[in-house]
Amino acid sequence: MLTSVEGIYRNGQVEFTEQPTDIDEGTRVIVTFMRSNEIDLASQRINKAQAEILRSHLATFVEDWDSPEMSIYDNYDAAKTNL
Repeated sequence: MLTSVEGIYRNGQVEFTEQPTDIDEGTRVIVTFMRSNEIDLASQRINKAQAEILRSHLATFVEDWDSPEMSIYDNYDAAKTNL
């Protein structure tokens, strides 16, 4: 079974932004680096027409994403430590 967990690469180490659950110590992992704002659609088996459909469906959320309240997620780790 595969489990995906997001993280950030800093100082030669991967820091998880969420903790994996039900994973035994010593479990092997594969790390895939994604450059922000660079998504290879072909590697995700998404063609240009499908990407346009996705963009149009997600456009309804733009106002929410761009709201000032959402800026807390720009540096989620720092905000989380201030709780």
